[in-house]
Amino acid sequence: MFRQLTPVVRALILANVIVFALQWLTGGQGLLIDFALWPWRGHQLYGTPPFEPWQLITYAFLHGGFWHIFGNMFALFIFGPDVEALVGPRRFTLYYFVCVIGAALTQLFVMHAIYPGPYPTIGASGGIFGVLLFYGLAFPHRRLLLLFPPIPMPAWLFVTLYGVLELALGVFGTSQGVAHFAHLGGMATGYLLIRYWRARNRHLY
Repeated sequence: MFRQLTPVVRALILANVIVFALQWLTGGQGLLIDFALWPWRGHQLYGTPPFEPWQLITYAFLHGGFWHIFGNMFALFIFGPDVEALVGPRRFTLYYFVCVIGAALTQLFVMHAIYPGPYPTIGASGGIFGVLLFYGLAFPHRRLLLLFPPIPMPAWLFVTLYGVLELALGVFGTSQGVAHFAHLGGMATGYLLIRYWRARNRHLY
């Protein structure tokens, strides 16, 4: 089954698994200090490691535990290949990392203006939520079966409900430790890029 994955999805899953193994083998602190996404002014305000430009991408290869990486890679495994097959490897790569960066910038703004604190952001969820959005737009009527509760629904409804849930959780501050606004930032950035592509090519999907 793994051999049937599209090339970029396969490479992303492998890269994330390798980095997660390095985190486990090294204790993860050194990788977090250098490559997690730290707040813009966290170094001055809280004594945290400084923000560095490369963190806008590298944070997306770090994860906080087995279930964190499993959930992200499982979603990429399920939704990523169809999106990559539709737009091609080069455009999928660009789309994924634009969503990752958009999620990071959103999270930096939120950490600075709304929820300041000395906490880093890690995880591929920003890119995954962008892929999820693309899937819902490109294949709106495909039926998806939730694991809990086991209710089938079309992809467009699944994506819409997920986005509304993330917004509610972010606004009301529930599920502490989860970067809900980063997820929304990944979706919003992905949507803007899709709109740009569709303006140039109406047959994008």
